[in-house]
Amino acid sequence: MSTTTQPEFLIDSRGTTRETDAYVVGLGFCRATGTLGAGLGDGTVRIGTDLVTHQAHEGAVLAFCPDAKAGFLTGGDDGRLVSTAAEAVTLAKYGSRWVDQVAAHPDGLRAASVGKALHLLDGKGEALKSLNHPSSVAGIAFDAKGKRVVASHYNGASVWFVNAKEDKPRFLEWKGSHGLVRFSPDGTHVVTAMQENALHGWRLADGQHMRMSGYPTKTRSMEFTAKGRWLATAGAESIVMWPFFGGGPMGKPPTELAGGDGVFCSALACHPQHEVVAAGFDDGLVLIAEIGSGKVLPVAPPSESPVSAIAWNASGNMLAFGTEKGLIGWLDFSAR
Repeated sequence: MSTTTQPEFLIDSRGTTRETDAYVVGLGFCRATGTLGAGLGDGTVRIGTDLVTHQAHEGAVLAFCPDAKAGFLTGGDDGRLVSTAAEAVTLAKYGSRWVDQVAAHPDGLRAASVGKALHLLDGKGEALKSLNHPSSVAGIAFDAKGKRVVASHYNGASVWFVNAKEDKPRFLEWKGSHGLVRFSPDGTHVVTAMQENALHGWRLADGQHMRMSGYPTKTRSMEFTAKGRWLATAGAESIVMWPFFGGGPMGKPPTELAGGDGVFCSALACHPQHEVVAAGFDDGLVLIAEIGSGKVLPVAPPSESPVSAIAWNASGNMLAFGTEKGLIGWLDFSAR
C-alpha cells in the first residue's frame, strides 16, 4: 500500500494493542460468547480483552482454533489436545508425539493430527475414530456441514466421511508436499498449499486438477470468501485472489489487492459476510481490502514483526491480529 501521506490507522481510533512477548500461533473468537482468545508459543491460551492467562501446555502451542461449542482448542508439543474456557481441560494425550494440527466444527466434532494419524473426537471429548495416512498429516479441515474431513499429506490429500461405517478415503493425488488445506464453502472443491510455492486444487465432482502458481514464497494462509467466489491467499507482495466462479481459476490470472510495498503478505482472514479481506504482512502492517473496488483501509502500522495470525468474529464487527513477537491487537467496527 503505497501513499505519499501518512495514513491514519484504524487501530488508533477503534482498537487496542497488548504485548505478550510470545509468538501468536493463532487467535479467534469463542463460538458461544464471542470472546477473544489466542494461543501462544509459550504454551498459554489468553482469553478476553484482559488476555487472562491459562497454562494449556507444558511446551508450546502448535495449533489453535475456536472449539466446537465454547472455548478454544489447542494442540501442543507436549502431546496433548486441550480445550480451554474457564480452565484448561486435557481432552486427549498422545504420548511424546506432537499435536500439530487441530480443527473443530460447531456440531461438536474435533479433529487433531498426530504424525500420520488423524484423530476425531465428539463434543464430550470421547474418541470417535483414528484415520491413518501414508505420511505425516500436514493440514486438516472440515467441510461446512461437518460431514467430511480432509487431511493433506505427501503426494496429495485424503477426504473422509466422518460417519462412515467403513473408513475408506477418497485419495486426491498430486505429487509433492501438501500443507494447508481448505474445502470451498459449498464443498465442491479442495485446495492445498504446497511446499513448492504453489497451490493445487481438485474439483470433487470429476477430479479435475487446478494449478495455481507464481508465488515468490510459500503460502501459509488462505481462505475462501463467505460465498466461495474467491480464494484469498498469502505468499506474495499482495493479497492474491483466485476466482472460483465462471468455471474456476484455471487459465485465468488472479486479482491482486493491496500490493506495492515489496513486503510479503503473511496472514489473512475473509469477512464472514462481505467480500472483504483483512491481511497482515511481514513488517507487521495490517489492512482491510474490499475485493470489488480494491479500496484499502489501513488497520495497524508496521511493528517490525510479521503478522502470524488474524481473524474476524462471527458477525464481522470485530477483527483481531497477532504477531511473531507477541503483539495482539483487536478492533471494534460496530456503529458508534
